[in-house]
Amino acid sequence: TLRETGEEIARIEAALGDRLAGVHAGVAPHVPRPDVMAAAAAAREAQADLIVAVGGGSVIDCAKIVPWVLSNDMDDPKDLEAIRYGATPEAPPAPPVLRVIAAPTTLSGGEFNPLAGATDPATGAKQGYLHRLLAPAAVVLDPALTRRTPEWLFLSTGVRALDHAFETLQALRSNPVADGQARLALGFLIEGLARVQADGADLAARLACQMGVWQSMGPITAGVPMGASHAIGHVLGGLCGVPHGHTSCVMTPAVMRWNAEDPAVAARQQAISAAFGAPDTPAAELADAFIGRLGQPRSLAEAGVGEDRFAAIAEHMARDIWGQTNPRPLRSAEDVMDILRLAA
Repeated sequence: TLRETGEEIARIEAALGDRLAGVHAGVAPHVPRPDVMAAAAAAREAQADLIVAVGGGSVIDCAKIVPWVLSNDMDDPKDLEAIRYGATPEAPPAPPVLRVIAAPTTLSGGEFNPLAGATDPATGAKQGYLHRLLAPAAVVLDPALTRRTPEWLFLSTGVRALDHAFETLQALRSNPVADGQARLALGFLIEGLARVQADGADLAARLACQMGVWQSMGPITAGVPMGASHAIGHVLGGLCGVPHGHTSCVMTPAVMRWNAEDPAVAARQQAISAAFGAPDTPAAELADAFIGRLGQPRSLAEAGVGEDRFAAIAEHMARDIWGQTNPRPLRSAEDVMDILRLAA
């Protein structure tokens, strides 16, 4: 979209000059495996020695996986099975060699993460790809580059960044440093998203949002596990086609409500309430109201997901990387169904 509707990509191409080996566009949301292989084929043909990813979370995740594909000489989407998280190949795959520079245009945060996601079209499952060298070598935060991002996409992925911080502050396996980063992220994002909604030309507010994303990703990259909102969100994206940001918009308040039944998690949620300036109000209520003020969907029904999909979602979620790390343990598919009904 950036390449077709604006001049940003052309300006980057011109600035690179004869260092530009080639350009590839056309990554679909949730990164279908064939799109990864198409990007890798373009990089192979161009004999690229560096990948520059400009765009949203799907573009960046795709670009992160490409070097691993190239280092293992893969050319079939099925080959990705050998490097997905949890795979047990006969021989360890070769590590990525090329590196990535990321210039994000949304607030999804994948640019700060050694974990990438791609979807297997055959099953609809969104799978993880994890290697420390998948983390970009550099990230360029340019608020001006986000001005062409549709408002719904910018704000909804901002909620995704909030969700990183929300799940950190609920995690029983967090620590004071990670909690501090999450609180800093909430400060940037709560104010910044509201200001961008009020004035899309406010570059300082856009930069504040980008800073919030950066801080929200610190705990994840340090090993703090995410929970049910992220796990269900992965399934909603890969299986049901819900946009990445909208998955958090509809799930995070419901997960908070379910988690609050555990006294230890409810106590952790008080830090979220304090970040909204209302320490005595339940975190789920505050998050729900804030997301509503941003004009984002508030239910699975609004996101186009009916109750007839709930059983399949619960089944897929059990295989997600964060499906087993929710702070209030998910002991059965019925627990997941309870959360989905709260979000219905």
